Amino acid sequence: MEIHIPKSKEEIWGPRRLTRYERARIISARTLQLSLGAPPFIDLSNLKITDPIEIANLELDKGVLPLTIARRMPGKGKQLVPVKWLVELEKQSKTSFYPQQ
Repeated sequence: MEIHIPKSKEEIWGPRRLTRYERARIISARTLQLSLGAPPFIDLSNLKITDPIEIANLELDKGVLPLTIARRMPGKGKQLVPVKWLVELEKQSKTSFYPQQ
């Protein structure tokens, strides 16, 4: 199986966002880590949240999680995509479709 590591966001195969399954897997894994005592990647001193699920959601939305998604494509092998890129692309597409009020 061929492993492809993209050099830019334009080389990403598949959807240019996190799928709901990828998002659920990332949040559940990070929630487990936080509940077992892992330090958060964001500063919580000025926030009033203590729920590990909310913290994991916030970390994902800010794009600070050092994770990589492995996407399999039929006949093409596997591609490793940084989560940070997918979160940035999601934010760009949301701002382009929904004008600010």
